[in-house]
Amino acid sequence: MSQPAAQKNISVYSATIKMFGSEPDPAFDDPERLVRLWGKQWGCDNDVGQLRAVLMHRPGDEFNIIDRNKAIPETGGFGDLDTGWYWQSQEIPDLTELQAQHDGLATALRAEGAEVIYLEGVTDGRFKSVYTRDSCIAVPGGAIVTRLAPRMRHGEEQVVTRTLAKAGAPILRTLHGRAMSEGGSFAWLNSKTAVIGRGIRQNDEGIAQISEVLAHMGVELLVVDLRGYDIHLDGHFLMLAPDLALIWARGLPFSFLEKLKELNIRTIEMSEADNRWIVNGLAVRPRRVLMPEGISDETRIALEHEGVEIVTVPYDRVQMNGGGIHCSTSPLIRDSIT
Repeated sequence: MSQPAAQKNISVYSATIKMFGSEPDPAFDDPERLVRLWGKQWGCDNDVGQLRAVLMHRPGDEFNIIDRNKAIPETGGFGDLDTGWYWQSQEIPDLTELQAQHDGLATALRAEGAEVIYLEGVTDGRFKSVYTRDSCIAVPGGAIVTRLAPRMRHGEEQVVTRTLAKAGAPILRTLHGRAMSEGGSFAWLNSKTAVIGRGIRQNDEGIAQISEVLAHMGVELLVVDLRGYDIHLDGHFLMLAPDLALIWARGLPFSFLEKLKELNIRTIEMSEADNRWIVNGLAVRPRRVLMPEGISDETRIALEHEGVEIVTVPYDRVQMNGGGIHCSTSPLIRDSIT
């Protein structure tokens, strides 16, 4: 082959590679790329940056499945073992009460600059869907759709998937196989470190699949074992700022408390006088947090001493269903912390 012909073939090859070859950079979660191709900078790499978008579900007709005649004395609540629904408190509020408190939380979130995206298509008596925290986990570039553990929550994945797709949010993984895990047991500690509480709602396969997604992003997933039959980490732990967390120390292993110190995250321990649901609050930006009513003077003073602003939202009726403010909100977009 003559020299000019060889050079021509090389030029054609180079042009073909340039036009049709792989282009892995910039990465999927590159901010400019996300906005250009997906409309928004989807995802979170922390739990305290300015909240921009959050997934919620307003209580609706799915609550009609509840039968107030079906008490379960062993649990102190209500339920039907055959159909799988359960209510965890001795009192069942009216739907209008639940809606009013949920609307109040949504209003408070909008006032803090967050867009509220509602689930669409909840059916079949899945009234635990109000706790959207469990059904997806936001990570850089999009979300992981989880696989929920209790029978009455099976199938929520479909509704969440459709809602995220309609909103334009990328779904980076859907837990599959025998994996089970729920977002209430996941927390960001910083942009390169997250934690998950292993317990009755999170198995090793679920943790492994979440860890695999994060590993590709250079994020380490710490695993801590919850005590006894505890369900989620967010019953004991809440990030308030990059260097500050509120904790119910009795529910956390000592090794995790030591890890927080290693990461330079200081902790404020809740008072015995507190409503236990206050740790299930939500940071809307660093040192500003939504909490239910019932915070003790002791804990309030400790938080305010650290510069934490507290916005209280009535939420006791929704809490009777087994989850609080944190459970009812699944952040989809937060500002990164620089």
